[in-house]
Amino acid sequence: MRIKIWGCRGSIPSPGCDTSVYGGNTTCVEVRLNSGSLIVMDAGTGIRCLGNALLKAGAPKQLTLLLTHAHWDHLQGFPFFLPAYTDGYSICVRGGPGVGRSLEDFLAHQMDPPYFPVRFRDLKASFDFQAENGNRLSIGDAEILPIALKHPNGGYGYKFIEDGHSFVFLTDNEIGFEHPGGLSDDAYAELCHGADLLIHDGQYTQKEYEITRGWGHSTFQGVTDLGIAAEVKRLGIFHHDPRHMDADLDRYIEECKRRIQERKSRIKVFGCREGMEISL
Repeated sequence: MRIKIWGCRGSIPSPGCDTSVYGGNTTCVEVRLNSGSLIVMDAGTGIRCLGNALLKAGAPKQLTLLLTHAHWDHLQGFPFFLPAYTDGYSICVRGGPGVGRSLEDFLAHQMDPPYFPVRFRDLKASFDFQAENGNRLSIGDAEILPIALKHPNGGYGYKFIEDGHSFVFLTDNEIGFEHPGGLSDDAYAELCHGADLLIHDGQYTQKEYEITRGWGHSTFQGVTDLGIAAEVKRLGIFHHDPRHMDADLDRYIEECKRRIQERKSRIKVFGCREGMEISL
């Protein structure tokens, strides 16, 4: 399994010279399974560059788009995803339990007038929004398990299991706060236990959290403590706040490392960056 990050910024794109290291594009993560299958998680602005790369490579022309939820920063790149405009591409769109064909509404609404000049019905790719129970997805030898998020309006993260390795993706998940439909912190630790890689929302400092509590995002301290409790091998901090510049994130990640050392944990922590590739 290979993971590539095309966008890891939260809330709104944040381009500029002070965000060029970690990147300013919103959520989009590519997962290449050992079978060669392509899975794309979320359609934030990072999906535009992914689409350009796919067209340049010429293959594969079949992919699965997994959506975590319908907040703007996770969908706003879809109208600029060029494979959707290209004959011969097949895009299977899936989400968590109970989402069904509402996924089509989420994407099509991004292109409704007067918001966008091209209508969803004019796209040339073929789309599959077949309703499924969403409890588990099998692609090749990989199993993909949806995990309910603690986030306003709900949502789902995903756990990938393939050839004895596991990767958990939990963006927009607020550790330490209860949202309807979310799990307990202990349940997340159990689901993530021993994972080779956990990528988790870590948007706020403790001081910022005094104002943003309940907004659906974790603190650096909260996600670090989850990684320690779950004994994951690698922890990637994700969904960077648009106010956090590269120098800020460098400092916050160092604080996470010190916290891990103080707890005598062996996990490796890093800040997710655009273009980063991780193999499991």
